Amino acid sequence: MNSRYFLLIAVSIFLALIMALMPLPFSFEPFRPDWVLLVLMYWSLAVPHRLNIGTAWVVGLLIDLATGSPLGINSLTYSICIFVTASNFQKIRNFSIWQQAILVGLFLILYHLMQFWLNHFLMDVYFNPQYLWPVVTGMLSWPWIFLLLRKYRRHFRIR
Repeated sequence: MNSRYFLLIAVSIFLALIMALMPLPFSFEPFRPDWVLLVLMYWSLAVPHRLNIGTAWVVGLLIDLATGSPLGINSLTYSICIFVTASNFQKIRNFSIWQQAILVGLFLILYHLMQFWLNHFLMDVYFNPQYLWPVVTGMLSWPWIFLLLRKYRRHFRIR
């Protein structure tokens, strides 16, 4: 039974990886939500005993390998964001979807600022305000992701 749950969660993370790597037109690229992090945050809120910081670390390594970014940057930032959401999952669950979207936006800001900070020290990247557009699109897409994954979780009875 445990491998079934793991497989169903892994399928949703794999689909998020595909959406994160799927090419978009150049003008839409700065607005791409962080699909993988949003899906990881949902599963850490819904079933925190199934998805943990180690899972976020491995998925972050996969993103690093797939995108060619310095190894470990996404792993570290995903792990920190998932740690914060998993350690506060009981409080966050009690909020409405729109309040959760605001909190998710704060977590996405944390993620992007940590990523910028690490990239600044490793590759001498400078801050651009357009770097935070995925925070806005991630906040706006959170209710839809939440409702879609909740329906998925209830349909397949993932506990």
